[in-house]
Amino acid sequence: MLDLAGIALRGVSVGGFETCIEIPGWGVALDIGRCPRSAVHRGTVLFTHSHMDHMGGVAFHAATRGLYNLPPPTYLVPKENVDALKGYFAAARRLDHSKLAHKLFPISPGEEYQLNKGLFVRAFRSVHVVPCQGYGIWERRMKLKSEYAGVAGAELKRLRESGVEITASKEFPLLAFTGDSMIEVVEREEVVRKARLLIMEATFLDDRVSVAQCRERGHIHLYEIAERAELFENQAILLTHFSARYSKEEVYEALDKTLPPSLRSRVTPLI
Repeated sequence: MLDLAGIALRGVSVGGFETCIEIPGWGVALDIGRCPRSAVHRGTVLFTHSHMDHMGGVAFHAATRGLYNLPPPTYLVPKENVDALKGYFAAARRLDHSKLAHKLFPISPGEEYQLNKGLFVRAFRSVHVVPCQGYGIWERRMKLKSEYAGVAGAELKRLRESGVEITASKEFPLLAFTGDSMIEVVEREEVVRKARLLIMEATFLDDRVSVAQCRERGHIHLYEIAERAELFENQAILLTHFSARYSKEEVYEALDKTLPPSLRSRVTPLI
């Protein structure tokens, strides 16, 4: 289990094989990969796109939750994938002879889903070789309006009881997850740059795959991250989706060699 910027998470992510990031405290998984055993207990899954290394375990997730008598899961799914996923489940039901109970929530960039009283999800567009979207998880809190700063508590109470709105809703980006994407997502999406915790792919790390070759595959190269180091305002960054060609030692060596110290100190690799 990792604790990054005050958010506890666990995950697995290897490019082309499996990506599933779990946030147990929020009951959420970001993609499902092959469905790690622990992910069965995450009742809400946010899917970025339909590649099998991100969505392949979805039927197993639903089936196993049914086996454990857990409530049907909720799947946030890009609208362009909904019809195909319904067909996928129809075939899986015929094969498995079970209900595979679940709820589908179609969502597009800019749309929201309420996770709980204080947290909500907002989707944004990622740039990949197939339709893909990332997610920001935001906290919404009521804050005292600036014009009432310094006003005594008794007076604030009187104003509130008289019907004056002394607070306003404020949104705070806690987490951003890009899914599979090209580097443009950093430049286009403010939540990616400003979220307290950024979870972002970095599939290729050195000259074995060039930036141009990486872009042809719809992914982010570590060199591109280094070139934009000044854009990242995040407290912590979890890099994911490394190509299986890299050993643990090679990942650390590449990060230490390529990233400027101001960025490297905030980066954790998921390996």
